[in-house]
Amino acid sequence: MHIDLDDGVSAELLADTCVIGAGAAGITVARRLLAAGQRVVLLESGGLDHEADTAALNEGRSVGEPYYPLDHARLRFFGGTTAIWGGRCAELDPIDFVRRDWVPHSGWPIDHAEIAPYYAAARDLLDLPSREPTAESFARAGAPLPDFDADVLRTPFWSFDDRFNRFTFESCADLRENPRCRILTHATVTEIVALPSGRAIGHLDLTARSGRRHRVRARNYVLAAGGIENARLLLASDSIVRTGLGNAHDQVGRYFMEHPHARGGRIVGPGVWALLNAFGRKHRLDGHNAAALIAPAERLQREQGLLNTSLTIAGRRPVHGSEALGMRAYQKLKHDLAPSRRARAMWMRTKQAVNATMSVTEPLRPWLLHKAGRLDVALVVRGEQAPNPDSRVLLDGTTDALGLRRARLDWRMSAIDTDSVAGLVAALGRETERLGLGRVEAAPWLSDASRAWRTDPLISAHPIGGYHHMGTTRMADSPREGVTDATGRVHGLANLHVAGSSLFPTSGWANPTLTILALALRTADFIARGAAQEPAIEQENRPLVAARR
Repeated sequence: MHIDLDDGVSAELLADTCVIGAGAAGITVARRLLAAGQRVVLLESGGLDHEADTAALNEGRSVGEPYYPLDHARLRFFGGTTAIWGGRCAELDPIDFVRRDWVPHSGWPIDHAEIAPYYAAARDLLDLPSREPTAESFARAGAPLPDFDADVLRTPFWSFDDRFNRFTFESCADLRENPRCRILTHATVTEIVALPSGRAIGHLDLTARSGRRHRVRARNYVLAAGGIENARLLLASDSIVRTGLGNAHDQVGRYFMEHPHARGGRIVGPGVWALLNAFGRKHRLDGHNAAALIAPAERLQREQGLLNTSLTIAGRRPVHGSEALGMRAYQKLKHDLAPSRRARAMWMRTKQAVNATMSVTEPLRPWLLHKAGRLDVALVVRGEQAPNPDSRVLLDGTTDALGLRRARLDWRMSAIDTDSVAGLVAALGRETERLGLGRVEAAPWLSDASRAWRTDPLISAHPIGGYHHMGTTRMADSPREGVTDATGRVHGLANLHVAGSSLFPTSGWANPTLTILALALRTADFIARGAAQEPAIEQENRPLVAARR
């Protein structure tokens, strides 16, 4: 059942589990719990499409590294930011989960083997192949990958989910029609209210756009509102626990990470056409789209103290050039129009038209690329950012229209972020020269004494980063080192869990969606099996138990 609080209805609902946020993480948790027989309430702050006043609830200040406006950095309506998702899917690597001596604050409380079954289930949810692409499949597609030294470089892969509407309201009829599911839209959680003991959550306070207040009570709660909003809501929920929920050791909001983008340099020489063919576009492999990247091998990471960062090789305008006319038109359209359903469809059609035109009009072969000076064979960096406790989400002094204090983002990079790109680019240069594939000219910023990160507006449609908000409620065995335990349950709160990339202790190079889904499935299974403290919750929350019987 769908209930829109804009319709003026009164809601005080009971459930086995209440999920805050109807994006990829929240929808996945809800589906898994419904399949386990639970009664679920799924809350969405927005409606079914973009609305300016609801989007304004995302506004906030950015006081650190230059970042996108916070109200542009995520979408607040059913389906969330997956509405403009590019579909890139990849698993984190085993090294991402382990403690790396050269990466402070690294290490997950789970390992890759523990999450592997959930990766397989997440692939099924997205209709992806059961296994990642292979170099052999690229060779069969006519795009052989370079024979890099396996101790120096490796070529991981993206798979692509071709369905851009997978998490829209129209695609969630299973939730709407399930008699044990209640979907509430225009239902903004203004506080997660703890019981007087501070050991569990008693209820949620909701506010509709009209200002009318509502309440939801459940045995368990799952916070799945995104990396910025998860931290914001925990910090703002301070009526019982004055420091904010899960924040006894000042961990909530810390370790904010992105996948920062940059220009790592370019490649020149006679072999660049083969590199462009291998890395510069998607390839259709056995009925699925895939693309290859370049990353440092584990041995190189350990020997040189590098992050598990990555880059691709693609045609890009030179550093001092200007964007292609068609891409400028796409960018203007994207930034001038609000992200409504109609506008998003227009963006997609324009982008497809631009790509088709550029494939014909842009110079293709390496000698034309260089002699014409119109396009570089560029190194497009999609980096891993090291966890930094000073990179964080805080509460600002201003409030939104519903009275909730706004978020303030203090995004900070570290020297190792730049050093890791420099190490990867240097290793690629040695390998391309060894293989006769060209000469790498590293970007000057990589040798700058400041070791500061440098963005480039011509390197990507999203030049700052991937809109990947990770790490603000990280998993850790101890509340002194993180916000949740290995299951996603908030330390010290028996019935509050978190889902989404805010759980990530480290980011790796891989886009986060596949790991978000895998962790969401894992946390839902933990809830469905019954948390060890559930009898204690019933004792403190007797009115809820009585109402259910």
